[in-house]
Amino acid sequence: MDFEAIEDQDGIRCSWNVLPNTRIEATRCVVPVSALYTVLKDRPNVPPVMYEPVTCKAPCRAVLNPYCQIDVRGKLWICPFCLQRNQFPPHYRDIAAHNLPPELHQQYTTIEYTMARQSPVPPVFMFVVDTCLEEDELKALKDSLILALSLLPPNALVGLITYGTMVQLHELGYQDCAKSYVFRGSKDYNVKQIQEMLGIGSGVRNQPGAPPAQQQQQQQMAQQTYGADRFVQPVEQCEFTLTSILEQLQRDPWPVANDRRPLRSSGAAMAVAVGVLETAFPNAGGRVMLFCGGPATQGPGMVVGPELKEPMRSHHDIEKESDRHYRKAIKFYEGLAKRAAGAGHAVDIFSGCLDQVGLAEMKSLVNWTGGHMVLTDSFVTAIFKQSFQRVFEKDEQDQLMMGFNAMLEVQTTKELKVCGLIGPGVSAAKKTAIVSDTEIGVGGTSAWRLAAINPRTTVGMYFEVANQQSQALQPGSHALVQFVTTYQHASGQYRMRVTTIARNWAEGSSPEIAASFDQEAAATLMSRVAVFKSEVDETADVLRWLDRMLIRLCQKFGDYRRDDQASFRLGPNFSIYPQFMYHLRRSQFLQVFNSSPDETAYYRHCLFREDTNNSLTMIQPSLSSYGLEGAPAPVVLDSASMKPDVILLLDTFFHILIWHGETIAQWRKAGYHEQPEYENLRLLLEAPVEEAQNLLVERMPVPRYIVCDQNGSQARFLVSKLNPSTSYNSANQYGGGEAVLTDDVNFHSFLAALSGLAVKGAS
Repeated sequence: MDFEAIEDQDGIRCSWNVLPNTRIEATRCVVPVSALYTVLKDRPNVPPVMYEPVTCKAPCRAVLNPYCQIDVRGKLWICPFCLQRNQFPPHYRDIAAHNLPPELHQQYTTIEYTMARQSPVPPVFMFVVDTCLEEDELKALKDSLILALSLLPPNALVGLITYGTMVQLHELGYQDCAKSYVFRGSKDYNVKQIQEMLGIGSGVRNQPGAPPAQQQQQQQMAQQTYGADRFVQPVEQCEFTLTSILEQLQRDPWPVANDRRPLRSSGAAMAVAVGVLETAFPNAGGRVMLFCGGPATQGPGMVVGPELKEPMRSHHDIEKESDRHYRKAIKFYEGLAKRAAGAGHAVDIFSGCLDQVGLAEMKSLVNWTGGHMVLTDSFVTAIFKQSFQRVFEKDEQDQLMMGFNAMLEVQTTKELKVCGLIGPGVSAAKKTAIVSDTEIGVGGTSAWRLAAINPRTTVGMYFEVANQQSQALQPGSHALVQFVTTYQHASGQYRMRVTTIARNWAEGSSPEIAASFDQEAAATLMSRVAVFKSEVDETADVLRWLDRMLIRLCQKFGDYRRDDQASFRLGPNFSIYPQFMYHLRRSQFLQVFNSSPDETAYYRHCLFREDTNNSLTMIQPSLSSYGLEGAPAPVVLDSASMKPDVILLLDTFFHILIWHGETIAQWRKAGYHEQPEYENLRLLLEAPVEEAQNLLVERMPVPRYIVCDQNGSQARFLVSKLNPSTSYNSANQYGGGEAVLTDDVNFHSFLAALSGLAVKGAS
């Protein structure tokens, strides 16, 4: 089965592509029935159709699809989900066996409809800018923001909030001089206060004595625009005003003593930004883009006190609950995130700071709304500038490659139930008959709100087989799942993308089930569950759970004689699954020892939104070797690959690293590659650089690019990812390579222990 071809057509990768037909057999398969769905998968050859979808009667509302039974003479179709008969609408009267609309053709299992309704307002972008920065940082940030104005569509609405000790909301509709509303940074402002202080929202400009119908109409208009148009204006109208405000922007004027941090009111600024957007533009596409250069040190959402002698919290402090701000800040930002997601607005956070800024506390703002999180050392770096510009990428029609205010609904045939979603969304609290009592991720619903989506956004969807043993299904019948995503396109149109997939049922002992296992998708889906668990459980418990699941999977699908470890074999489509689990156990997603809480929040955020291939690169990085003998080739992620006469290219998704072996590094330092007779050395040095550039072009956020030599300090980024087959206590046991100083168990020993436990038949 070509899993990648299915992914190209439908944006779907399933853990199992033939399903066990009873609940008990499904639990014995260990890995849940689940799917990774890339919501807006780019499909260049399939343009959207220009009409409305045909849907089943309420409450089902499933959309017409290739798996429906149709009666062309009676102009009827039978919904495969609820088995109701539906009349085709009048404009389908010419339907015939040789004249079917696209949605009934097998190659249109994914189809996008252009709806008749338009969004009343274009997308809104609210920039929230930290001014407690060094001069060069502030200048670089201002340049990037001014450039961003030229990347936005001319009709897009834009607003500006700057903050330091105080929070300033700039009035863009007043061009005579710079004018702004100032809020105290130490105070938490609720929606009602923001409405009253700014005069935004409903009922503000009702004329006394007007008839009730007119008053109601005015009230609706007022709700949409009144007041807000002073602060949020189309780019084409306010570009000059906004550019001049940004150019004249100064550092926060409040003095900062040497032993103190600047007073920074990130929480209050975000409360104002979210409050303004949810009051003026509820249920319209919008993004709040926060640029922060340090932690919040006062007001709501503060993560550390202003005194430098108080250190930033570490994982250890969070575990011991000894940090007095952490829980309070998390609660505050989660409240904001819920409000932003409910109003359909995404939050992006761009951090430019060598220390932590509080991403661990603010992560819900981004993770629940589908925004971007970018972690950099400084706003001067190319990583920040390029990542920020990539947010505004355009497609061939010159439209932004982003969807706004999306709703994802799932429909299944009655034998399957929905356990939940792990990805960038929040529950829309739609409790239907297909919702399972077992929750995995965000459960208890069959619909989720995704405030922002782009062609890379991928959600993990988990199901359970509801069939009891007594009512086992006929083999050969199939389960259907339909994903319906309604979203606001960047052009202002509403669109609906519908993906319907069918998977066959089989008896629990059938070899078809094992043959349909997609180990890459399964590893990604299980890693999402493990990381989701690790947010609430102890890491040791999560590792034990992962090990238990892996042993049970090997017991079920391995080929072995009981108690004979040497006889243990795994089939080809299970063979690299243990390897993924080995690297996941050692990865920065679960092992937080070497990361700050902010870095951990950033890594996990990326894992929860990327597709199968990118997620696997994060779990088990790819390593290529370039040598003078033969063409570049992928090599095992192992310390034995570190040889003095090769160049290695490591891609961890977050870093792209070029490592020169000792001999190559000496030749390069001696300048041999500059001499014409050593042309082959010059080409060898250039090849990995070229490949690295190709990887950098398509990645978001832009990875860190590192060039290092064997035994150099930066080589630690490579060494930490390698399987230590040659460590100090097993030097050169498996042939060649550099010894790694670690007490980590190597993959060979891990596999030996796994096969030993699997053949014992006790998990």
